[in-house]
Amino acid sequence: MTDDKGDVAAVVKGGNQFALALYGQLARREGNLFLSPFSISTALAMTYGGASGQTAEEMAAALRLPFPGPRLHPAFALLLKQAKGEEPQDYQLSIANGLWTQRGYAFKDEYKGMVKANYGAELRELDFATAGEKSRAIINQWVEMQTQGKIRDLIPPRAITELTRLILANAIYFRGRWIDPFEEEATKDAAFKVTPQQEVSVPTMYQQDRFQYLETNSVQALRLPYKGGDLSMIVFLPRQVDGLAELETSLTAEQLEGWVQKMDWREVKVYLPKFRVESTFTLNDVLPKMGMRQAFDPASADFSGMTGKKDLFISLVIHKAFVDVDERGTEAAAATAIEGPEAAMPGEEEPPAIFRADHPFLFLIRDQRSGSILFLGRVTNPQP
Repeated sequence: MTDDKGDVAAVVKGGNQFALALYGQLARREGNLFLSPFSISTALAMTYGGASGQTAEEMAAALRLPFPGPRLHPAFALLLKQAKGEEPQDYQLSIANGLWTQRGYAFKDEYKGMVKANYGAELRELDFATAGEKSRAIINQWVEMQTQGKIRDLIPPRAITELTRLILANAIYFRGRWIDPFEEEATKDAAFKVTPQQEVSVPTMYQQDRFQYLETNSVQALRLPYKGGDLSMIVFLPRQVDGLAELETSLTAEQLEGWVQKMDWREVKVYLPKFRVESTFTLNDVLPKMGMRQAFDPASADFSGMTGKKDLFISLVIHKAFVDVDERGTEAAAATAIEGPEAAMPGEEEPPAIFRADHPFLFLIRDQRSGSILFLGRVTNPQP
């Protein structure tokens, strides 16, 4: 008998480790950054379900999967169900999975049943061989619909060729309002230090209230909950203007979770810039660097769990993500192809902490119930 709760916790722990490892690779690029590691790992977990041999071993290690498929996929199914929550909700979180195959290509019923039962993915047929652009348009339209029009043209022109046999896509969309919205009248232009030598003027929101908060010698952390209390944004602000790179290099999933657990209620004066970030990544080079090599090699890839033959390999993994943060809340979307009770008032009230996000910071959107990191990113310039 399996421990469902324990299995989900293990999947979340591995997923968050993958999230920080992937972010570490992508953080080498310059500028703002935003992604949904949850979306990426879900899409790749569906693919892993059809992998065998060394291909499966490499994928499991790279994705930090805690146990094999027969136990893994039901845990993912429970995590997806929990993330979506019960209707009605105070926020909108939509997660959808799709799987498209070359028309007439024989996929095993066992594999099709697994992705349907655990990921809610329908297997659809398209003619990649002779109608690649039409197929691309159909998949992109599906992604756009699932993300409320925020993720468009996920698959670029000519990415589908006559050799394409399988495309797996995951789309995730989130819209949440703060439990305590910022007053628009309090938003003022203020300086944001892009570097110690360079400043830009950006619309900066302000409010004073009680928040879960943490400060160390190197970082301040603030949790901004969304209505319903299930999801929240956590902002990690380095003490130093140029301290983000060091934070990114040293941050691990375990350290991050430790900080979150130590956060306590405190009166805080919050200054946070409005920002909007859109990022697109091709992960064909990144994932092999994380150990997932064989899956991209047509000569050695083994996805025989899908077809019974070693005739498939991953030719393209694309991820596109969008986030918009303002006084009312957050809208975020991503796609991948391949209020709790307050603590008792202390006897002697501390003076308000000042959380002034006026230089580059890291942020994430987290499921408070499972601890899963749904979205992760950084802001180096709110008005690039």
